[in-house]
Amino acid sequence: MSPEQPRKEADFLERALRPVPNAQLLDVPCGNGRHALELATRGYSMTGVDSSEEFLADARAASPSIRWLLGDMCELPWRDAFDGVYCCGNSFGYLNAASAHTFLAAVAGALKPGGRFVMDTGMAAESILPSLGKGRWHRLGDMIVLSENQYHPAESRLDIDYTFIQNGKVETHPSSSYCFTTGELCRMHAVAGLELVEMFDWFVDQPYQLGSRGLVMVSQKR
Repeated sequence: MSPEQPRKEADFLERALRPVPNAQLLDVPCGNGRHALELATRGYSMTGVDSSEEFLADARAASPSIRWLLGDMCELPWRDAFDGVYCCGNSFGYLNAASAHTFLAAVAGALKPGGRFVMDTGMAAESILPSLGKGRWHRLGDMIVLSENQYHPAESRLDIDYTFIQNGKVETHPSSSYCFTTGELCRMHAVAGLELVEMFDWFVDQPYQLGSRGLVMVSQKR
């Protein structure tokens, strides 16, 4: 990832969240904090939550002044605490329907009334299914990465086996993600008390449409 990408994504988040000066913002899950670190330089009070100690160690090393917390993205303890919340990096795609409802309810609880939530996902059905093939491969430096896909319609679940080949060493790791239509996602947000504001193509100021590379949803707590 180029250093410019987190800055561009932070620019988008700032426009979408419309935070007031010194706003309290929550990054969940935050990973190594690439967005929170950038937004902190713009004067916002940042909190990051993630379930990976390894990622949090990197984030703390980069900025000890930000509040980094170990926790489950579906179990947020706050009530009416944040001016804005965002979930980036396709983490939402790993949640099944029940967990997705739990997470959105937790986000709504953590937001102040009128606060905004921004979520991106590459797993919206209108994005991923039209061009889904059986697999692909690409090269990352001296590493070759193979992916093999299997879609389970009854569960709207996409299983991907990733195989990494580097210096004669081969490792394969499985993953599972869940696809929801944009209509399902809108209804999930509404049930949680989050009113849709707009849907964008992936981090660009263009309306979301069939075949868009990814989905960014902007919603507001009622």
